[in-house]
Amino acid sequence: MLNALEAIARKAGAAIMEIYESGDFTVDMKSDDSPLTTADRAAHAVIVDGLKAMEAEFGATPILSEEDADISWDVRSDWTRYWLVDPLDGTKEFIKRNGEFTVNIALIEQGVPTMGVVYAPAIETLYVGAQQGEGQAAIAEKQIGEGQRQAIAVSDVPSSTDSWRIVGSRSHQTEEFKAFVADFAACDIVAMGSSLKLCLVAEGAADLYPRLGPTCEWDTGAAHAVVEAAGGQVLNAETRQALRYNQHDSVLNPYFIVCAKPAAPWA
Repeated sequence: MLNALEAIARKAGAAIMEIYESGDFTVDMKSDDSPLTTADRAAHAVIVDGLKAMEAEFGATPILSEEDADISWDVRSDWTRYWLVDPLDGTKEFIKRNGEFTVNIALIEQGVPTMGVVYAPAIETLYVGAQQGEGQAAIAEKQIGEGQRQAIAVSDVPSSTDSWRIVGSRSHQTEEFKAFVADFAACDIVAMGSSLKLCLVAEGAADLYPRLGPTCEWDTGAAHAVVEAAGGQVLNAETRQALRYNQHDSVLNPYFIVCAKPAAPWA
C-alpha cells in the first residue's frame, strides 16, 4: 500500500509542477482567506482518482481532503478508517515560488495516523512513514531525487546546556511562538514552510516544532505518521497528550508540539 501511495503522491506532484513551472495559475481566496490555486485542484483530482483505483485491492475507504472537506460530522463520526489528504500544503509557498510545498496523504485508523506520504515535488524529496503492526519495526524513510531511500529518526533531546534547533513557520509565526521560544536559553530558529516542518523533526534536522497557531487536520496527518514512525511524537500543547484525528465536528487541530520521545523536561 505504501508504494501505491508514493506513486499517487508523485503523480500529484507532477501535476503541481507542470502548473508551477508554467507560471500560469489562478489564485482564489477561500472563506478563511487562505489561497486556493489551480494546482490545488489538479492535485486533488489526481489523488482522489488514485485512491479510488486502490479500492479493488484495499477496500473502499472514505476520503477527507482539504479541497473536498464539506462532509458532515454525522457522516465522519462513524469513520474508523479513512484517507486524510492535503493535495497542496504550503499554497503560500507555492505562490511565493520558494519550493517549500508538499503533497500529503495519510491513512487514519481509530484516530491515529498509521501511514503517511509527504512529497515535496519542487525539491524532489519524499518522506514516508508507516506502522507495521505488533512486533514489527515501523518504516520511516527519506528519498531525494532518484537516490537511495535512507532510514530517518528523530534526534536525541538536547541537554540543558545545548542549543535547541526549533522549527518555525515561514509564513505564520505567532506571538505565542515567540513567547515559547523566549524561554530557551539558547536556540536556533529554522524557518520552513508546509508539512516539511514536521519532517525536519522526523529526520533529526531539528529538535522541536511548536505550532502555536491554527492548522487543520489535513495539514498534519501525513507528516505526523512520519514523525511517529521515526520515533517522535506530536502532542497537544495544552494536555501533552498525543494528537488525535476525527474526534469532533471541527477539523481544526489544537496547538501542538512535535518532539522526540521521551518528551523534553519542559513538557
